[in-house]
Amino acid sequence: MICLGIESTAHTFGVGIVDDKGKALANERASFTTKEGGIKPREAFDHHVREAPGVVRKAMDNAGIGWKEIGLVSFARGPGIGPCLTAGAIVSRTLSLLHNKPLLGVNHCVAHIEIGRLVTKSKDPIVLYTSGANTQVIGYESGKYRIYGETLDMGVGNLLDSFGREMGLGFPAGPAIDRMYFDGKKYIELPYSVKGMDLAFSGLFTAASKKIGKAGKEDLAYSLMHTAFAMLAEVTERALAHTGKKEVLVVGGVAASKALKEIMGEMCRARGAKLHIPPMEVCIDNGVMVAWQGLLEHRHGRRMNFEEMVTDQRFRTDQVDVNWLKP
Repeated sequence: MICLGIESTAHTFGVGIVDDKGKALANERASFTTKEGGIKPREAFDHHVREAPGVVRKAMDNAGIGWKEIGLVSFARGPGIGPCLTAGAIVSRTLSLLHNKPLLGVNHCVAHIEIGRLVTKSKDPIVLYTSGANTQVIGYESGKYRIYGETLDMGVGNLLDSFGREMGLGFPAGPAIDRMYFDGKKYIELPYSVKGMDLAFSGLFTAASKKIGKAGKEDLAYSLMHTAFAMLAEVTERALAHTGKKEVLVVGGVAASKALKEIMGEMCRARGAKLHIPPMEVCIDNGVMVAWQGLLEHRHGRRMNFEEMVTDQRFRTDQVDVNWLKP
């Protein structure tokens, strides 16, 4: 079976086409960006709806297939930004009805995990999920992806983008701040907020923002990222100790950060764990992961009525029954 997957949880409208072996036949996207400020939900919705026909067409052309070869359509139900999710759901339902194809809605976070496991061949990792709105430390246990720790306020991606906005950078700001990290020369002390297995980034953001103009931008970028990523490394290491797992898989958009890779690499070497980071094209939001997740769930018996095809902005990782993994 071949699945066409649609990702639209935030700034990216992505279309991926994947076969039942996990081979990506197409991976196309169009991303909403701004010169200043963050994601503007209504404008992002308009962008997604406007770009959707061209992105779908390009994916089909690059895959070299027609609708007769497509056996399933899947889309990201959530979590995400309401208008962005709605755009993807509308397009997916339309394609399903137009071409008489079964439709599945999947969890965006779990799709990140499963595409990461597929491409890195990791077996039973502790997952550090780092996206804009979500930051979680996750592990498979008793039929679920259990959340051992998570952010109590903002996701690490939103931390970087919000700080970038304060510095006058466009959206997304994470890549620019990541480059600045390696030019920083001086560590500036900032709040380090780990609460048990959970994390909080808002105090770090406020303190760093107040220092803009009083310290060098590169030093601030270095200090902000180093503090945030050290917090992530600490909680991930605790999860390794608690579970006895020997692998770490970093997924989500912030997994593309070279600074995060450096810090997590040091932790894993000290811990004797193997670090897995997928290629950037599947770290950032993409349709391939949604297509692969749709195939996994369909293969293991999941079906949805058309009336169930609704979005859920708060669709949690640990709400999904992970019946495709062996206990």
